[in-house]
Amino acid sequence: MNPSRRRWQTAWEEWRARLWPLPALGVIAAVVLGIALPRADATLTAYLPEALIGHLFTGGPEAARTVLSVIAGSLITVTALTFSLTVVTLQLASSQFSPRLLRTFTRDPAVQATLALLLGTFTYAVMVLRTIRSDTATQSGFVPQLSVTLAFLLGLTSVVALIGFLAHVVGQIRIERLLQRVADDTAATARRMLQHQQRDCPPSAVSPDAKPVTAQRTGFLTAVDDRALLAAAVDAAMVIRFDCHVGDWLVQATPFAHAWPLAPAAAADQAADQRLATNLDAALTIGPERTTDQDVSFGLRQLTDVAVRALSPGINDPTTAVHALAHASAILCDLATHRPSPRLLHDQDERVRVIIAQPDLPDLLELVVAQPGRYGAAEPAIQARLLALLREVAWCATDLPTHTAVRAQLDQIHDTVARQQHYTVAEQARLRRLSGQVHAALGGRWEPDPEAGDQTGG
Repeated sequence: MNPSRRRWQTAWEEWRARLWPLPALGVIAAVVLGIALPRADATLTAYLPEALIGHLFTGGPEAARTVLSVIAGSLITVTALTFSLTVVTLQLASSQFSPRLLRTFTRDPAVQATLALLLGTFTYAVMVLRTIRSDTATQSGFVPQLSVTLAFLLGLTSVVALIGFLAHVVGQIRIERLLQRVADDTAATARRMLQHQQRDCPPSAVSPDAKPVTAQRTGFLTAVDDRALLAAAVDAAMVIRFDCHVGDWLVQATPFAHAWPLAPAAAADQAADQRLATNLDAALTIGPERTTDQDVSFGLRQLTDVAVRALSPGINDPTTAVHALAHASAILCDLATHRPSPRLLHDQDERVRVIIAQPDLPDLLELVVAQPGRYGAAEPAIQARLLALLREVAWCATDLPTHTAVRAQLDQIHDTVARQQHYTVAEQARLRRLSGQVHAALGGRWEPDPEAGDQTGG
């Protein structure tokens, strides 16, 4: 991907995740329109066709003030209701699903657009209200017909938007739609980050001359600027290898990468080392929370959190956990076609200068399977869905490390099932059959399931 486009996507992701920018722009636009339109109202009205002029507001100053006052007063009340519903939705998402899903709600364009319309309409009505004048001995009355009509139309639009917002909120808190949205965002990130990755092998080991590079700030590594990283490596005549992934937590003054010179090691140069650390820091985006911009594993972390939270005694909703694992399985199978590997940046001589670590498929499989397998040990439906997940990943992945990881997770599930004393004979038999299907998939065979359509799908 073009580096400038990637920087734009990183900045856009940050703005999308904030609730205030679009409403703030709506208020600013309303202020500008509320100042400009009344001033040009009489001139613009003269150019409108007669048929349209007949539909404009025709009341006097008192009637115009009443209309605008009703619009402004009702809209600020509706805005407070909208904010309340948004906060309730965020609280529900945090307590029942996962606090890491709050970003999904705050970046929702429907919520941001609704707030922008309501606040903008309120602001516009107040701005137009100040321009209305009554007849006095010193001045003639003025009613901006076009401006008041527009306020009336914006008020009607806001009512329709409120109805749509209520329907949207109801849909947003449905777990099926929420899981699908997380899965779609994760799949998009995977395609964007992995489809152009190079297949050449990075250096297998760190050079003996390698020096640790320490972080200048504390926080989550949310994105990296490829062009700036490569420029820093070329400027320092170094090869840089990251020891962490995008999405990992960095601690100031602790190493997060290693760098070693292309040429034989020269005398130590503390100024050059500090310049390299500064240039690398400028190429990193570090923040207080993870994002989906370049973090392939974040979506799987969210889905796993939903599954684990659903298995907690306070919620006890294994069906939601099964659905979350099904979405995670689809993402893992999609990643299997891309085979995640370290991302390499080359200089003009096609030499590897920067090695950016990325989580591989075995790491992601561990992320998805380990915690649900542990917290769902007492629920056979969870173990069945995990076995189905291993079967699907074994079928889609062809590399030996992933197959080895599938076998390791399969052994762990065997141990978990063996420790359960309350499973019925039928449940144990079904889990053994599913385990055999995983072994068959590892051998390149997809055996038919005589009980297709049972509870593995929730």
